[in-house]
Formats: sequence, structure tokens, C-alpha cells
Amino acid sequence: MKRKKYTITDRIITRITGWIAGFTLIALAVWGVQTLWGLYTYEQTNDAQVEEYINPVISRAGGFIVAVKFEENQPVKKGDTLLLIDNREYTLQQAQTEASIQKEMAQLQVLENTVYTLHKTAQANLSQIAAIKAKVWKQQLDYDRYEKLYQAASATAQQVEDKKAVLDVDNSDYQSARETYEASLSRIAETESGKSVIKAEIARLEALLDRHKLDVTYTVITAPYDGRMGRRTIEKGQMINAGEVLAYIVDKETDKWVVANYKETQVAHMQIGDSVKIEADAFPDHTFKGTIISLSPATGSSFSLLPPDNATGNYVKIVQRVPVRIRLGGNRQETELLKAGMNVNVYIDKKQLRHG
Repeated sequence: MKRKKYTITDRIITRITGWIAGFTLIALAVWGVQTLWGLYTYEQTNDAQVEEYINPVISRAGGFIVAVKFEENQPVKKGDTLLLIDNREYTLQQAQTEASIQKEMAQLQVLENTVYTLHKTAQANLSQIAAIKAKVWKQQLDYDRYEKLYQAASATAQQVEDKKAVLDVDNSDYQSARETYEASLSRIAETESGKSVIKAEIARLEALLDRHKLDVTYTVITAPYDGRMGRRTIEKGQMINAGEVLAYIVDKETDKWVVANYKETQVAHMQIGDSVKIEADAFPDHTFKGTIISLSPATGSSFSLLPPDNATGNYVKIVQRVPVRIRLGGNRQETELLKAGMNVNVYIDKKQLRHG
């Protein structure tokens, strides 16, 4: 039987294949050693994301948008104008309320003048009462005198009757003057009550005016803090309602953080203040620093809309995740590289945990 001869090409291919296999085995060995060393050295997880405050921009007034002053992803400063809403309806309401206040003020002035006049009238009536009272006193003396003369037969009955009639008339005038004076006092009290009603109405209208002024200010929507605008979904001429979400703004005044969802078997020795190493998928060659600032009081599933009920009979044991909040360290320029929602890998040195 003849021996099979290998050509030079076959020997070259075999040699190259051997080298490739050798390099592959070496690479796998190095990767395996690094992986095992990482698992031995660090408590790590890749179930982690960058978080920061992303808040909605909400309209507090309804109407037509007349101007949009921002673009998508635009950086803004606190107080920058973002949107303008047609404010003509609100300014008209403000003007109407101001006119109503002026009307009530005029009515109040009329009542104050009326009260002044009534006080003067009451003083005149009081003076008239004093005059009539003096007249009644004089007529009473005359009547008493004629009554005595009549008893002494020095005056006639007709004279006594005339004095009595005059006295009765004066007494009637005196009583009428007193009633007129009391009526004037009642009118003063009534007018004062009317003033109180108008003052209460003025207070109500002034509060309503303050509300209308607020509504006018609500037609200018400004940035609540320094940040960066998100997606723009509104345009000029669009009708919006009060309470509607118009855009989103990323808060740049607060620090960013990472929420790392560690397995429940990994968090036994974690403590607040432990140092953390973070690697982002977007920047694999850059390492970020962080510090644990809090551990969740419950597992993530406990906060879900429909938490699992293990009492239903279909129980399957699953390792739960505990959210760990980590504050990013470093300067602002470094943390700006990370965006909300980015996936990161988090590493915590096991030696630090054991010593802690």
C-alpha cells in the first residue's frame, strides 16, 4: 500500500492552523484567568444604568402657542423663555377685574359721602331736639302757672286749655325730632354695613386680580433650572391645555448617579461610603469612580406594579435584585460624558467589603 504524500501547501496550512489554534487557546486562557480573577476580586454587575433627574415642562395655562423658543437638545439657563402662550384672553380678564375694583371703590366713596351727610343731618336733628326740648320746658312752666291761676280763679279754663294744647304740640314735635334723629342713626348704621359689604367685595376682586396676574405670567413658560432640553414635540399655533406636558428638561444642577441592581447574594457586606469602579459601554477605555450612597429598603420586584405573590402555589425561587444607588465622582466635565439611560458595569472590591 502506497503512503500518502503531503504537499508543501498542506504542510503550510497545517502549520497556520496550529498557530491559530494555539493563539486561540492562549487568548481563551487569558480571558478565563481575567474573568475568574475579576469574579474573585470584585462584586460586579452589568445590570446598571446611569440616572439623572429628567422632569417634564408643564403648562399652567391653556391657549394657543405663539412662539417656541428652544430646539431639541439645546442647553438652557434658569429663567430662559421656552414657550409663549397667547395671553390676550388673560389680560382682558385682568382688565375686567381692575375695572370692577374701580367701580366698587367709587361706590364705596359714594357711601362714605353719604355717611358724612347723614352724620351732619343727625347733628342738626340733635340740635333741633335740644331747641324743642327747651321750648317744651318753657311751655310746661306756662301751663303749670296757668293751672295754678285757674285754681285761684285768676285765669279762665280756656287759657289753661290753650296752654295745654300748645304744650301737647311741642311734646309731639319733640317726640318727632327724637324719632327723626334715631332714624338718621339707623341710616348711618345701614350705610356702614353697606360699606362693609363693598369692602369684602373689593377684597375678593383684589384676590381675583392677583390670580389673573398669575395667569398672565403663566403664559410665559421658562426653564426652572439650568439644564438641557429633550425632544421637541410642539409647534407654534398648537392648542394646549393647562397641566399638559410640553417638553422634558434634564436637570444639570444636580449630580448624576448610577443605579446598580445587585443580586441579593452580593449585598451582604455592602455599606454606604464604599468606593465603586464604573465602566461604561460607551467608553470602554475610561474608568469612572463612584461612592455608594444608599441601598434600597426592598428588592426591585417589591416596587413593581404587580409584585409576585408566592402564596399562589406556583412558587419558583428566583434570585432577586437589590438596587444600589451610587453617586458618580470626578469633575463635572468627566461625568458629562455619561448620559441618562447608559448601561454601565459596576465593580466593588471584595477586600474593601470584607474590611468594611
